[in-house]
Amino acid sequence: MSGNQYKGNDVSCCIKYFIFGFNILFWGVLSNISSITDLGGLDPVWLFMVVGGVMFILGFAGCIGALRENTFLLKFFSVFLGIIFFLELTTGVLAFVFKDWIKDQLNLFINNNIRAYRDDIDLQNLIDFTQEYWECCGAFGADDWNLNIYFNCTDGNPSREKCGVPFSCCTKDPAEDVINTQCGYDIRAKPDSEQKDYINVKGCVPQFEKWLQDNLTLVAGIFIGVALLQIFGICLAQNLVSDIEAVQASCFFT
Repeated sequence: MSGNQYKGNDVSCCIKYFIFGFNILFWGVLSNISSITDLGGLDPVWLFMVVGGVMFILGFAGCIGALRENTFLLKFFSVFLGIIFFLELTTGVLAFVFKDWIKDQLNLFINNNIRAYRDDIDLQNLIDFTQEYWECCGAFGADDWNLNIYFNCTDGNPSREKCGVPFSCCTKDPAEDVINTQCGYDIRAKPDSEQKDYINVKGCVPQFEKWLQDNLTLVAGIFIGVALLQIFGICLAQNLVSDIEAVQASCFFT
């Protein structure tokens, strides 16, 4: 009788290994967040450490909790995942409500990083990647590079890059195999009508807005997919906790 009772309340191996696989998948999703770097002057190393810490804690609690049938770790995993889901939902709502404020903050973020372009290699790589990917220059235009001490057009600027822009602002020539890092030199000394033949004159903020509008369905789909994945993980964890507690209760009363 007791043996049959225990068998009837056995822990589901499917759910256990589903949670393990879910953690591997979600771990990969979180690792992509680490491609985001500096924010408001924060050293990217610290952001990597925070994201890495979240990945480790979440992965450890989910994987070990499932494999070892540890209800404390599974409950912690479920609550932690729920908190992340709540923060994402809150961020999405606030981003929609305060979109003008976010636009101003994005402008401030880009301009702050423009000022520090030559001071931090991580920022430099981030800005170059952004300008190349969005085919843009500065926050709202190439003249935003006047904020940088090396690129501004003031008479007292001794830099060779005076009145120029980084190479990442330059339009791409398909015939060139090697990047010309000096292609932006003196470009802003030319008339505005000539600049567009050499560099991308549109700012990164309007280019990002355009990309977001063009890919709204894709972006919404990704966010909904991640949210469903998190809800699925929470349900799996709670299901496994219920199975484990049922087995423990049956053993106790046997």
